[in-house]
Amino acid sequence: RYASWEMRNNFSDRKKFSTWRRLWYFLAKAEKELGLNITDEQLEEMQQNIDNIDFELAAKEERKRRHDVMAHVHTFAACCPKASPIIHLGATSCYVGDNTDLIVLRYGMDILIPKLARCIDRLAFFSDQYKKQPTLGFTHFQPAQLTTVGKRSCIWIGDLLMDLRNLQRAREDLRFRGAKGTTGTQASFLALFNGNHEKVEELDKKVTDMAGFVSSFIITGQTYSRKVDNDIISTLCSLGASVHKVCTDIRLLASQKEIEEPFESDQIGSSAMPYKRNPMRSERCCSLSRYLMSLGSNTQHTHSVQWLERTLDDSANRRLTLAEGFLTADSILITLQNICEGLVVYPKVIERHISQELPFMASENIIMEMVKKGADRQECHEELRVLSHEAGAQVKEFGKENDLTLRIKKSIYFEPIWNVIDTLLDPVSFIGRAPEQVEKFLEVEVKPVLDKYKDYLDIE
Repeated sequence: RYASWEMRNNFSDRKKFSTWRRLWYFLAKAEKELGLNITDEQLEEMQQNIDNIDFELAAKEERKRRHDVMAHVHTFAACCPKASPIIHLGATSCYVGDNTDLIVLRYGMDILIPKLARCIDRLAFFSDQYKKQPTLGFTHFQPAQLTTVGKRSCIWIGDLLMDLRNLQRAREDLRFRGAKGTTGTQASFLALFNGNHEKVEELDKKVTDMAGFVSSFIITGQTYSRKVDNDIISTLCSLGASVHKVCTDIRLLASQKEIEEPFESDQIGSSAMPYKRNPMRSERCCSLSRYLMSLGSNTQHTHSVQWLERTLDDSANRRLTLAEGFLTADSILITLQNICEGLVVYPKVIERHISQELPFMASENIIMEMVKKGADRQECHEELRVLSHEAGAQVKEFGKENDLTLRIKKSIYFEPIWNVIDTLLDPVSFIGRAPEQVEKFLEVEVKPVLDKYKDYLDIE
């Protein structure tokens, strides 16, 4: 429902089976170049019919033969009668199945990586915009020392940068299965070329190059190791965890009315409660992220039970897991970009929340200022403790505002600092180096990464 057409098409039947045919064409072309009796006419026929797929015939053939690859061999042969004798020559099912999966996974990464970069770019703009906006920090979900709105969103960016690095690494690590034969020994191809090892190696290299891969696995069983699938899905799971954290934070802050995700003028938050502005996009991201994270154990289990050179109990499972992993990640990133482009901050609400907590947090500063005026530290601590408890009772027992500042201004004991108390309670003096940290982080860690994707960042 939420994924892009591009990603849906990447996992479509047409993409899958046209790639099978392209791989059969690559194999025949390479075999001809290495001396097998294959004609240009046969190759041309195959090339012209790569996208001419009769899906009804393929379905009929699969019902008859109970084998998807052989069903498509016969379907391809039906429109390539001249090439029929050399289609799939020397290959096993995994030549088309696994190699197609690797092509699809690689292109899926090429779709996701720029989308993740765009999310980081939008959050970087937001972070810079609000790098000086004080806000309550929270530890244990209890008010803690102040931070800034922009500093908090940089924490989100830090996680997403790790995900971007992981996706890039996983994409660059992908290798082609190539032409390996039934158990990975290339015995069938060695027989085709009359024991010529050099030609078998050259065949492997040629189909790898034609498919656009830099290298292929030297060692495989019948399939490429299912640990590759686990590696890729694990990076997507990790992305899901990061997005879940980002969107959970947004949901928590939205409940305090400090930050809201985009909300259109005609959008309805609740069918029963007209005033509601539910963070439904963040909730969607969390929902999809949980599902994405759950797929990691699936690929682990699949890899762990691949007995010896291969068992077929991976096949049906992978058809679901790989596609759904990428479709889910794509949906998440589309929604996250929309959220990051329209985040709304309410400074006045944030200031009110700060005012309720800051007087307590400023206790040490007040004590230090009084000591500078000649007061006894322990005596000052006790005076402030009494006033703090009185103010706390007003908040907790009577639901009133925190009036500690007013109590200090009325206390004769604290008269020496009456004229500076408001300065001592200026929120900006409690945010430390947050603005400077944001500036340095964006310049040193974020900008160099985003520069690599500058041609993709303006897409909405």
